[in-house]
Amino acid sequence: MSVAQTWAISTATIWQRRADGGTGDGTAPRRRVWLCYIYCTMLRRRPPIIVDIEASGFGTGSYPIEVGVVLSDGRKYCSLIAPAPGWTHWDEDAERVHCVSRDLLEAYGKPALEVARSLNELLPQQTAYSDGWVVDKTWLDQLYFAAGIPIAFSLSALEMILSESQMEIWHATKDELLRELGQQRHRASFDAYVVQETWQRTWRATSARKVAAE
Repeated sequence: MSVAQTWAISTATIWQRRADGGTGDGTAPRRRVWLCYIYCTMLRRRPPIIVDIEASGFGTGSYPIEVGVVLSDGRKYCSLIAPAPGWTHWDEDAERVHCVSRDLLEAYGKPALEVARSLNELLPQQTAYSDGWVVDKTWLDQLYFAAGIPIAFSLSALEMILSESQMEIWHATKDELLRELGQQRHRASFDAYVVQETWQRTWRATSARKVAAE
């Protein structure tokens, strides 16, 4: 049984007992139906696909150097991107953050076309989300322009699927998760995982509040 299933069952059980006055004798049919609906929703709700992109720097001239993806089922994809012709900008301050040297990139990075094709095969006709959409979308467009093929999926801002309640607890939840993980590995796949897990935790927390308010 998954963590989400265990949490959903525990939440439903607690609130059913409260609805029945602690007797568990099933005297609150309306509450029972509502809890059944919440439980089923919790099990069916799949986390969003998250994309994160690391770059050579910020501003004019910067370009993508790594892309990380976490799918709704938890599968991950990550690849370094070899600099395309004309991609010469390099920010040493950015390197200190992502810890990817240009030499490492040139040695192990995959061509833009290969990475772009892999993303298209992984995300056909799907919508992925980014918590840094303003810059990530620009770098993604650069990748596909260099590859010379169209994007087969959409990238949207994470804020589009965040409720106000989730936003209110987002930073505190993310900080707690990072403390649990015990690391600050600023790489694309790790960052994508952190965003997806933070989304799931905030969604569960706000869903529980909604049940409690009924």
